[in-house]
Amino acid sequence: MDIEFDFENRIMSTEYTPHDTDTEITLRPQTLDDYIGQGKVKENLKVYIEAAKKREDVLDHVLLYGPPGLGKTTLSNIIAQELGVNIRTTSGPAIEKQGDLAAILSNLSDGDVLFIDEIHRLSRSIEEILYPAMEDYAIDLIIGKGPSAKTVRLPIPKFTLIGATTRAGQLTTPLRDRFGVILKLELYTNDELMTIIKRSASILELKITDDGAAAIAARSRGTPRIANRLLKRVRDFALVKGDGEITSKIAEYALKMLEIDDLGLDNTDRKLLESIIKFYDGGPVGLETLAATTGEEAITIEDLYEPYLLQIGFVSRTPRGRCATRLAYEHLGIPYRPTATQQGFFDGEETK
Repeated sequence: MDIEFDFENRIMSTEYTPHDTDTEITLRPQTLDDYIGQGKVKENLKVYIEAAKKREDVLDHVLLYGPPGLGKTTLSNIIAQELGVNIRTTSGPAIEKQGDLAAILSNLSDGDVLFIDEIHRLSRSIEEILYPAMEDYAIDLIIGKGPSAKTVRLPIPKFTLIGATTRAGQLTTPLRDRFGVILKLELYTNDELMTIIKRSASILELKITDDGAAAIAARSRGTPRIANRLLKRVRDFALVKGDGEITSKIAEYALKMLEIDDLGLDNTDRKLLESIIKFYDGGPVGLETLAATTGEEAITIEDLYEPYLLQIGFVSRTPRGRCATRLAYEHLGIPYRPTATQQGFFDGEETK
């Protein structure tokens, strides 16, 4: 096998990386009015926030879900800003013991927001602490061991929990049912991404044309995080290879050098498709087998690389595994020769 995979530090990855820290903090909007896109989500949030203020009560607990890079963390900070309260940020994997969560909850002030990223990764024992905290604003602590152990209920300040997840289906039903507000973030349109790119360019004091912004937006996979990341890289080419202004010509040149094609596929995406086509005759191939071939974990392929390929119709899921579609062959310039198994699936057999 001559295909080598480099899955780390992909510029087209929707996952947050340390390289995004400075940019995302600088470019994050501070109010709902500055937040671009997600119109229905913003409209509903404005009502919920205003109603909470008029009642002089805390906002109901909020669950934000959707693909990575769409602004769930940004939106949680905006909610706290609009409410005029402090926000405490943590993540599911970071809370290892019940005592950790108890300490966080007991140190909140009235009305504060607690933001838990990747909330689907909370352990079941941690969730048991959250249930009374979310419903009764109290935590149950067990003191002692064995027959002499007893439970003590301690009151905590009223707070709003904002949970963010890319995998809402992995939340337990008892936890999901305790959220009063559940909002799904959708992928952005190219027009919305153009607006975001031009706003980011203004903050970074960059000159950019409409055509230049459009070229970047078209390759951003509907994700602001990728759009801002590409803007930074195109900026470098504009400074070195041009006069500093980001035009469509310099953007096309930069993206070509970064090996990002017209559909936003990078070298890793193309190699993943090529491995299905060249090693497994286009599929079907099981996820675990594909993971062994690429040297990557199955969950990483399923969560990071596969969703966009499914969205644009380059990969098909069947009961026997993944298949590369005719569109994938055509995009890679490879003659399409479906196997008998593939033909059966594509001619109408049930897929999943």
